[in-house]
Amino acid sequence: MKNIKKAITVNAILFAALFGLISLNKEFLRPALINSEFEKILTGCFPNFIAAYIISLLSVSAVLIRQIKHGRLIVYISALIVFIILMIEEVKPMFGASETYDFYDIIASGLGSFFTILTYELLVLNAKKHNKITTGSKHEQYG
Repeated sequence: MKNIKKAITVNAILFAALFGLISLNKEFLRPALINSEFEKILTGCFPNFIAAYIISLLSVSAVLIRQIKHGRLIVYISALIVFIILMIEEVKPMFGASETYDFYDIIASGLGSFFTILTYELLVLNAKKHNKITTGSKHEQYG
């Protein structure tokens, strides 16, 4: 039960961070960074990147905290599903988040999902190193 509460708490913080970062981008970064086309693209794609990254991280936190069997598969599939949903939303808006098609938003969503997988793998690698150092165990518990 303690692990479930921890996973819910972490996911609530991630969810709040998602809305906070998107609001920060919309209210401050976008208006301030309009000097070049590159800055416009970055601030325009940031919501897609951060949405894909943080929404996919929800599965990472649950897998790592609860040590779910086949966690790697769950994280990879979750990241792929998030990317597909955001890509479909970009091509054919369903939820009103997207108003026009933007190829850069699809790339940003893909990068966000990729960075989630990268984050997961780095966290697992770090946990394995820590586990090996503290206990001498070579047992893989997260894959």
